[in-house]
Amino acid sequence: MGFFDFLTEEIAIDLGTANTLIIHNGKVVVDAPSIVARDRITNKIIAVGREAALMQGKTHENIKTIRPLKDGVIADFDASEKMINMFIKDIPALKKKWFAPSLRMVICIPSGITEVEMRAVKESAERVNGKEVYLIHEPMAAAIGIGIDIMQPKGNMIIDIGGGTTEIAVLALGGIVCDKSVKIAGDVFTNDIVYYMRTQHNLYVGERTAEKIKIQIGAATEDLEVPPEEMPVQGRDLLTGKPKQVLTSYREIAKALDKSILRIEDAVMETLSQTPPELAADIYNTGIYLAGGGSMLRGLDKRLSQKTDLPVYIAEDPLRAVVRGTGICLKNLAKYKSVLIK
Repeated sequence: MGFFDFLTEEIAIDLGTANTLIIHNGKVVVDAPSIVARDRITNKIIAVGREAALMQGKTHENIKTIRPLKDGVIADFDASEKMINMFIKDIPALKKKWFAPSLRMVICIPSGITEVEMRAVKESAERVNGKEVYLIHEPMAAAIGIGIDIMQPKGNMIIDIGGGTTEIAVLALGGIVCDKSVKIAGDVFTNDIVYYMRTQHNLYVGERTAEKIKIQIGAATEDLEVPPEEMPVQGRDLLTGKPKQVLTSYREIAKALDKSILRIEDAVMETLSQTPPELAADIYNTGIYLAGGGSMLRGLDKRLSQKTDLPVYIAEDPLRAVVRGTGICLKNLAKYKSVLIK
């Protein structure tokens, strides 16, 4: 504890492909889509987060909406840095300060990330006044957020389905024993729905509409106990060019997502097949934990459970499991030192 510690603020960031969440003083202070709108003429960022999300798919040629993160890693360095900067400036407690405090940060990264991609995240953080930057693997953060004691000599399996990647990991003794990161997650599901509407209904829908369909009636299997009602979907008719509306049901969406979910199932099976036998015995007793926004897809837990013959549990508030875990690490830096990457 130094003299200047009161000038340092601590924040935990879950920098996601779809959403960015920030925890400050133990509370989630920023929860916004990871989207930036840029003016093409002046090259200035005109909106981030929710405002930019409303513009998505509705811009004219002078405005461009960018998603700075792709597949869980930074794709547009400049835009991501400005986005993080604007999000940090939005934190209510930091707005009142006269000067920008130096920051101690813990940031989530996918487990399959390369050294170069890791450096991009780190440099982005350092440029927005990050004096101490720690990184943590997403499945690790998710496990801590769910409330699993990761330091025990006991195996736990976590599946974190985010926007860009699905992270599957077996954890024990505060480390990742075997993991697999597949680039099939929320974004791919959305694209599957766009493609399905196009091929089956000759209806051209945008990403935002597809996302809405996924949230309202998305399903992983066709036999749901409480099926959602049919949903009217509006878009452009590909044959006549007129705007039109069709009714679509959860069964159709389950068909549309089937191939992608199969690939996630295969990745889960592959990870299980690489698990050491002692840990496999633990997982048989504890089951599999699901986190991330993708785990809210109706019937996904049931489908994975049938495939693996193991109980599957969805974390409470799965969207925030990762950022909760990151926040816990930030509070107990000494305890989780071995988990963090400096």
